[in-house]
Amino acid sequence: MTRSQTIIVVPCYNEADRLDVEAFRRFDPAGRSVRFLLVNDGSTDETRVLLERLREADGELFSVLTLDRNRGKAEAVRQGMLEALKDEVAYVGFWDADLATPLEDIALFCRILDERSDLEMVFGSRVNLLGRKVRRNLLRHYIGRIFATAASAVLQLPIYDTQCGAKLFRATDEMRRICAEPFISRWIFDVELIARYVQSRRGTDEPPARDIIYELPLMRWIDVKGSKVKARHFIAVAFDLLRIQLKYFTGA
Repeated sequence: MTRSQTIIVVPCYNEADRLDVEAFRRFDPAGRSVRFLLVNDGSTDETRVLLERLREADGELFSVLTLDRNRGKAEAVRQGMLEALKDEVAYVGFWDADLATPLEDIALFCRILDERSDLEMVFGSRVNLLGRKVRRNLLRHYIGRIFATAASAVLQLPIYDTQCGAKLFRATDEMRRICAEPFISRWIFDVELIARYVQSRRGTDEPPARDIIYELPLMRWIDVKGSKVKARHFIAVAFDLLRIQLKYFTGA
């Protein structure tokens, strides 16, 4: 495997009704520069069967990691990232299984890291600008903006969107350390991941987290029905944000 390759982790839990198998099959990265690691997070429906069919159809493009039980998205992503980081690749990332962000955008994420050696990560950002097709549930959008403001304050970073499920990172030893321990947050591990970067660079000569993150306004993002996060979970989300602040920013 060459250093030019990218591995994208796709966490899957009971995605049999939402997984666009044909979109994955049609995706043809130039020179086979992208591979997918599909993580079956203890699904109880036909998800595992669909993932294994993808692997059997093209074992060079798809591999499958099956967890013994449902661990939650945070742990599924972490386990997938650790597995991906075992290979000699240039970039690793994760992508939501519903493909709200199209697979074709992976090439743009990679190109930004190719061209900007000062950056360590690229995050998709759902900004509904003119000329873009970003479709979100209105209530979730406004709740999301409140959360994003709070997350930005906790992280002390002017970040617009921490929760978009399309992210790409350089495959570095630092990334391995960031993913080494389980996240304390089940719902907003993305925020905790950034907090770990902030903490790891505090008091060092390394560029601060705000200088190594690139937010990419997406041209297209479509809210797909069936999200596991419901309105009732926002109390737990607020509690997780408080825990992240206490652990990484106040020393409690």
